[in-house]
Amino acid sequence: MSAGAPGPLRVVVVCMGNLCRSPLAEAVLRRRLEEAGLGDRVEVDSAGTYGGHAGEPPDRRAQAAARRRGYDLAGQRARALTQADAGADLLLAMDRGNLRRVRQVVGEHPGAHLYLGTDAAAAEVPDPYYGGDEGFERVLDLIEAGAPAWLERIRSRLGDDKTPPVGNGT
Repeated sequence: MSAGAPGPLRVVVVCMGNLCRSPLAEAVLRRRLEEAGLGDRVEVDSAGTYGGHAGEPPDRRAQAAARRRGYDLAGQRARALTQADAGADLLLAMDRGNLRRVRQVVGEHPGAHLYLGTDAAAAEVPDPYYGGDEGFERVLDLIEAGAPAWLERIRSRLGDDKTPPVGNGT
């Protein structure tokens, strides 16, 4: 949400197929925002840079990992990232490859960042799709670990505190 613009701040979390990482991150960010009392001021969505799974529910292993931690992915369905997503305030990619693809789809967007990225260093959330259940748990660990920083950055964007704004796109 730009200064003075109406409506909620829009966040889109992006991975390749929108089956594993981005649905998990969407659920985690939604919960953190609700717990912070910001759920009505921020719209969180997820998308994939590959649209071949459009309409499918999240991977069963992602759903199981989420359920074990109290998140519900049942209502989510995969969708492809589109040019319309250029209207989002933040586009949070799970890895550098998907960040490049985000920029190909929406252009050089000032709100495009790695999910775990900071100005000083950037980490990626690895794709667990071709591995076992433990990969989904690890991904959820990383997503949960990154959520507090994004919550603070979102608060800053909303003008709720003095947290520095999101960095340079890493």
